Amino acid sequence: MALTTSSGASILTPEEVGALVIRPLMETSVAAQVSTVVPTNSHDFRVPIVSADPTAAWTAEGAEITASDPTITEVLVTPKKLAGLTVISNELAADSSPAALQVVGDGLVRDLKRKLDAAYFGNTTTNGPAGLLSLSSTVIDAGDTWTNLDWAEAAKSAAETVHTTLTAFVASPATALALASLKELTTGSNKSLLASDPTQPTSRVIAGLPLYTSPAVADGIVWGIPQSHSIMVIRQDATVVTDTSVYFTSDRVAVRSTLRIGFGFTYPAAVIKVNTTP
Repeated sequence: MALTTSSGASILTPEEVGALVIRPLMETSVAAQVSTVVPTNSHDFRVPIVSADPTAAWTAEGAEITASDPTITEVLVTPKKLAGLTVISNELAADSSPAALQVVGDGLVRDLKRKLDAAYFGNTTTNGPAGLLSLSSTVIDAGDTWTNLDWAEAAKSAAETVHTTLTAFVASPATALALASLKELTTGSNKSLLASDPTQPTSRVIAGLPLYTSPAVADGIVWGIPQSHSIMVIRQDATVVTDTSVYFTSDRVAVRSTLRIGFGFTYPAAVIKVNTTP
């Protein structure tokens, strides 16, 4: 087979990779939206943690002040490779118009988003990073079924007990629907318990915090996430390349995207897992 300009070549420039893949991925992935996203050019990323503060004490006038040191540890995050693959027509690959590139980028982002969120809200992932289910998080029992929103205040209080603040809740679409169906009164009321954000009419708010939805979260679970303690490290070496040999007989092009992403949870006890126990 004769070599062509598209065989084994990059379909997107580095700038286009950022605009069509990385940026939309960070904007659409729920895991990225509730985390602190940190780019790196290193193989490993170290997050320093002050596990014990220096000690202060009331001191008499003229007395020596006792010196103390903080206890500093670190969380090591090693980004793992996340790869997506899609197939497009050779005509689309040869079309350099922005609309054609957007179609390619959208397909890659959807594939990468599913894998990224599945790893983040999962336990351990083969060849990938460990997710929320692998943590020794704080657990809140919401009862047999979702009947009220008291658990949300309990989750916020649990986070405050360990000196942090929740910034978002995340649930599955089915669980979010169950919560959105709760009414102020058991009978005679159609007013939902969930609040709304006037600046984003389609969003949901629970106890003042945004409620995100992701199919990657198991039904019956709501995660309370403190953004400052959920670190998403992205290695800035994403690539999008094409190959015509695999689908030669159908005149199609395989488009592969790879990037490296890792998760770091600096305070597992600050992550709140709310679940029902039917």
